[in-house]
Amino acid sequence: MNKPKVAFICVHNSCRSQIAEALGRCLAGDIFDSYSAGTETKPQINQDAVRLMKKLHGIDMEETQHSKLLSEIPPVDIVITMGCNVTCPYLPSKHREDWGLEDPTGESDEVFVALINEIEAKIKDLSVRIRNRLI
Repeated sequence: MNKPKVAFICVHNSCRSQIAEALGRCLAGDIFDSYSAGTETKPQINQDAVRLMKKLHGIDMEETQHSKLLSEIPPVDIVITMGCNVTCPYLPSKHREDWGLEDPTGESDEVFVALINEIEAKIKDLSVRIRNRLI
């Protein structure tokens, strides 16, 4: 059976969705394939996210990822929106859910760490639901 493809999407694809893609690859790469994208891109991934993901998980997002548009990722089975404050980007899928996460850009390290921990917990929960065919 092919692993499902999961897309983590938000408007700019520079912070929350990038963290989710990195943690998805690291923690659940045997369960699903992770992608991230947005309707717009930024020239670089949020530097606080990059720094803290290196510190907490040893993941260098700048080495393996870049800001991508929705058109740059393959067709996916599951779409996870991060909690857009505007209309979330649309991407066809079999399953869709919104994680309702606040953008931590400009906030303290503590806010970023809390967000990274929340995304980690949601990735683990998602992998269990996929493994148990609940999605």
